[in-house]
Amino acid sequence: MRSVDFYFDFSSTNSYFAVFLLPEICARNDARVNWMPTHFAALFRGTGFDVMAMTPRKARYLWRDHARYAELTGLPFKRPRRFPIKTASALRAALAAGSATLPDDGGVSREHAQRTISQAIMRAYWERDEDIGDRDVLASVASSAGFDGAALMQIADAQPARDALAALTETAIARGVFGAPTFFVGNEMFWGKDRLDFVERSLRRPE
Repeated sequence: MRSVDFYFDFSSTNSYFAVFLLPEICARNDARVNWMPTHFAALFRGTGFDVMAMTPRKARYLWRDHARYAELTGLPFKRPRRFPIKTASALRAALAAGSATLPDDGGVSREHAQRTISQAIMRAYWERDEDIGDRDVLASVASSAGFDGAALMQIADAQPARDALAALTETAIARGVFGAPTFFVGNEMFWGKDRLDFVERSLRRPE
């Protein structure tokens, strides 16, 4: 089965859309999503990029463009009061979900568990304006998604999850990732939610 490596961050407007659209593309093309939650704040520090370095005019345009995309896709995107937001705990929770299981899952796959928690956290932030920088909020979001929220956050707070997030971020930098969301089909890199058509075209090509 083919796969797509998906580098994303919960503070990324464009990652919000991709978290829901990419799994549909992969399902249509018998492919798997490799969920790669990445600490883009650390990645940007390492590359010297300032995500907030834009003119007010451009910022107004981008928020309007996101609203257009929400209308196009039917996703209930809303501008949150807290932006940008610290996401390290949320990213570690997404990683932790890969080693946890849903209580009634009968052995849910790592991919499904990470998709479930990632979509739940995105909805909490970009649809309900919840403070996903707060670990208690994250535990509640996880519980609502079918996890043992307290147990999941214990895993997320532990050193192995912290090391895993740092390693994933370093891998992203080594692969040339510079923005979120980024997708890899094999070694071919695609950046941005508006390149998902290219991701699907790549999946449809013979291997």
